[in-house]
Amino acid sequence: MKKDITGMMVYYYVVCKRKLWYFYHEIQMEQSNENVAIGKVIDEETYRRDDKHINIDNVINIDFIRSKGILHEVKKSNKIEEASILQVKYYLYYLKERDVLVKAKIDYPLLKECVDVELSEEDERHIRLVLQEIEQIVNESVPPVMKKQRICRSCAYHDLCYI
Repeated sequence: MKKDITGMMVYYYVVCKRKLWYFYHEIQMEQSNENVAIGKVIDEETYRRDDKHINIDNVINIDFIRSKGILHEVKKSNKIEEASILQVKYYLYYLKERDVLVKAKIDYPLLKECVDVELSEEDERHIRLVLQEIEQIVNESVPPVMKKQRICRSCAYHDLCYI
């Protein structure tokens, strides 16, 4: 059964191709991960006045939208900002494909910072290539070879990769 490519999959594409494969194949380890738990608390305790978790087609899940058509993605830290930016650009791309034009920001409440995100034509071309690569990765019969990274220590899939 073919699944739609979600924003989280685009995020994992940048973070770790192996994690992307596991996630796509519903091998999920996040339930007991401390970093995921912290992220959930941040999500629950910040921006309480906003309507949150706007799910569109079960493909993109926008943290919240404020006035003036600005979508917001909330992140715990900016350590993997490249992945967060691509995820938000994918949201913008997905919406633009449906004739919805909005702007976007990534909010880092613990850092008291935010980053504006815009979608260029070059970004759109890049996203189309990323989507093709994601399709190739998830359609493999086994996960990609593990690439040891600094982020592995805090990854929810650490134990699975290091068995």
